[in-house]
Amino acid sequence: MTTYYSTTTQITDLSKSETGKSATARFAQDVKEGLSQQQKQLSSRYFYDGEGSRLFQKIMHLPEYYLTRSEHNVFTTHQQTISSQLAAKGNFHLIDLGAGDATKTKIILRQLLLQQSDFDYVPVDISGDAMVELCENLHDELPELQTHAVVGDYFDALDWLDANKPSRKVLLFLGSNIGNFNPDERMAFLKKVRSHMQPGDMLLIGMDLCKEPETILRAYDDAAGVTADFNLNLLHRINRELGGNFDVGQFKHFALYDPQEGVMKSFLISQQDQEVSIKATGQSFYFHAWEAIHTESSYKFTLKQAETMGQELGFELQHIFQDKNHYFADVLYVVT
Repeated sequence: MTTYYSTTTQITDLSKSETGKSATARFAQDVKEGLSQQQKQLSSRYFYDGEGSRLFQKIMHLPEYYLTRSEHNVFTTHQQTISSQLAAKGNFHLIDLGAGDATKTKIILRQLLLQQSDFDYVPVDISGDAMVELCENLHDELPELQTHAVVGDYFDALDWLDANKPSRKVLLFLGSNIGNFNPDERMAFLKKVRSHMQPGDMLLIGMDLCKEPETILRAYDDAAGVTADFNLNLLHRINRELGGNFDVGQFKHFALYDPQEGVMKSFLISQQDQEVSIKATGQSFYFHAWEAIHTESSYKFTLKQAETMGQELGFELQHIFQDKNHYFADVLYVVT
C-alpha cells in the first residue's frame, strides 16, 4: 500500500505485503516463542505501539533520562560537520531505521536543506501510525523535503530500497538502539546491514557510553514510575492485540545495571503464581511467583569498542561525535 500526501511526501507499507509476515502474526509468534522459554522474554521491539510511543515521549523529557538530551546535544553541536560529511559524495538516500518522530534527525534534515544537499529522506518504522504522523509533520514543517516513508521491518525496507530506489545510502541507527542487541545479535544485525551497503555508503550509529552506574540505573528506573508504565504497557499491548488476559497489576517493573558487562536490563516480575492465556498463540503460559520476563537489554559502549566493531565489520571509522558531557557518541562509519 502506498499513500501519497503530496508530491514531496509518501508512504509505502510493507508490513502486510508479500515481503513480510502480517505484523500481528509476527508479534504473536515472537510472544509465543519468548514465553515458552525456560527464562521467559519479550522483545523490546514491541514496546512502541501508540501508547508505548506516547509513554516513551514522556520518558525522554524526564530529568533522569539523559540519553535523548545527550544525543540532541551531539546533533546541535556538530550538525554542520555531520551534514557536510554525509553529503560530501553527492546524491543519497538518508535512511532512518526506527525513525519514530525523528526529533533528532530533523536537526540534520534542516541543516542538509540549508546546505542545499542532494538527498531524500526515507524514515523506516514498524509503526504505521508513527509514520503517518511523521509524514504529516514533515509536510508542514519541511515542505521542501522529499520524503518516502516505509512501514515495516528494517530488512524488508532495505530489500525494497535495493529493488526500487538504488542510490548511495546513508543509514541512521540512532538513540542507542544498537544497545538493545546482545553482542552476537549485534554483529549479526550489523553484518546484515553491511550486506545492503556499497562503497561510499555510510552508517551513523548512536551509542550510549559507559559512565557512572547510578546515572545509568536512574535513567531506566525513574522516580515518577513512567519507565515502569512503559515496560508494563507491553503486557497491555498483548491483551489488546493478541487477546491476552494478563492481570497487569500482578506484575512489576524491575531494572538492574551490570557494570562489568556494561548492560542495563529491564524485567517484568510476576508477583504471584498465575496462568495467562493468549488467544493469538493458542496456548496458556504459567508464571511462578517472582518469576521474571526479560524485556530489554541496553548495552553501553566504550570508544574502543566502537572502533573495534567497525573494523570487524569492514567499515572505516570516519568520525566520532560526542556530547559535551561525553555521555553519548554518534559514530560515523563508511564503506570503502
